[in-house]
This record gives sequence, C-alpha cells and structure tokens, in this order.
Amino acid sequence: MLEVKDLHVYYGAIHALKGISFKVEDGEIVTIIGANGAGKSTTLRTISGLLRPKTGEIILNGVHLEKMKAKDIVKMGVCQVPEGRRIFANMSVQENLELGAYLRNDRDGIKKDFDRVFSLFPRLAERKSQIAGTLSGGEQQMLAIGRALMSRPRIILMDEPSMGLAPILVEQIFNVIKEINSEGTTVLLVEQNAYMALVTAKKAYVLETGNIVMGGTASELLNNEEVRRAYLG
Repeated sequence: MLEVKDLHVYYGAIHALKGISFKVEDGEIVTIIGANGAGKSTTLRTISGLLRPKTGEIILNGVHLEKMKAKDIVKMGVCQVPEGRRIFANMSVQENLELGAYLRNDRDGIKKDFDRVFSLFPRLAERKSQIAGTLSGGEQQMLAIGRALMSRPRIILMDEPSMGLAPILVEQIFNVIKEINSEGTTVLLVEQNAYMALVTAKKAYVLETGNIVMGGTASELLNNEEVRRAYLG
C-alpha cells in the first residue's frame, strides 16, 4: 500500500534521514521504534508532505507523493495524528472533529463518522461542546485520533500516541488503534513505548540516527536480544 524508497531528508545541513526504505501492506499495523532524535517524526512528516525529501520516493498505491502538497496527500487518504496532539485549543470538541472532515462534502458519511468517533470515544460525546484546551491529556489524544478519523483515511500515521499518558490510558489508546485497524484502516505507528508498539503491530522497524538498522515481524523484534536490551529494559 505504502512504499518508502531510499528517502533522504535534511534540516539545513543536518542529514536527518539517510536513505531509509520500508513497506506498509494494506490492512497492517506497522511500527517504527527508536530513541528520541532517531528520525521517527521526520519520517511521518515527510510522508504527510510537511517536509520535502532531498531524494527518494514515497509511493501510495502506485502514486508518487513526494512532490505533492500536504492537503492533496490528505485527499489521497493519508492522515496524521501529530506528536503533542496539536488540537485546536480554543475550539470545541465538535469543531475540532468538523475540521477533520474539511475536505469532505458527503453529509451522511460525515454524520456516520461522527457516530463512529463517539462510539470509540464516549468521553468525547459527553464533552462535544467543551473547549478542547480544557480537556485532559488523554481526552486530547482521543480528540486528535478522532479528528484524523473524520478525514476517513486509508492509512493513518500516528506519532507518539502514548506520550505523557497514564498507563491505563496508554492501554486504552492502543486498544482503539487495534479497533481502528480491525475496521480496515492501515496504521503506521511511531512510538517510544517499544513494548506496547511491538505487541500491537504486525511488522516493525528500528530507526537509529536516520538509518533503519533492523526490520521484521513485530514478534521477532520483541524477542530479539539486542532490541530488548536497547528498548525494552
């Protein structure tokens, strides 16, 4: 479904991604794990069109994305849940969700997706008129995921969805990721909580200082001695 080939990305003189390549098949959950500064967020931002690669290819179902504008990539069915949630703090929960559907005009479909988001996150239904900036961290993460779902993505890119959350909420968010995937949405997950990422995903890659140094099934990496020592304590 998604193929990244020999991707090189720079921030000025800093070589952030050094020729990474990986694939995401339709219907999979694929995770990229790695330390802070490894290039995980840069990878997602480049796929989303927020950063331009110097060289390399990003191909979604045969269509090249690397020179497209971010809004056109959303139209192609790619949506990102950004690190730090990035909700619209001065707007209501309802308005944040409506903005997720800003490229759509299928009123019935949008109503169905509101119902879907509220069934995944009943707490958002209870707070739909509340100003989003007053929500708890966990509720804001739910809103960020719900907002992405409102674009009806074919593939959803998740950047550190468990960051700053209490353990019970981390478990809840990962259960929702599995549920979203079971309903047919492909997931590319970037996550520092390597254990939760590896028990949730089907396939995994390890990113270190802009290079993919390991890849395989998530269970292979979960049982790999080197990965356990470096990322699982």
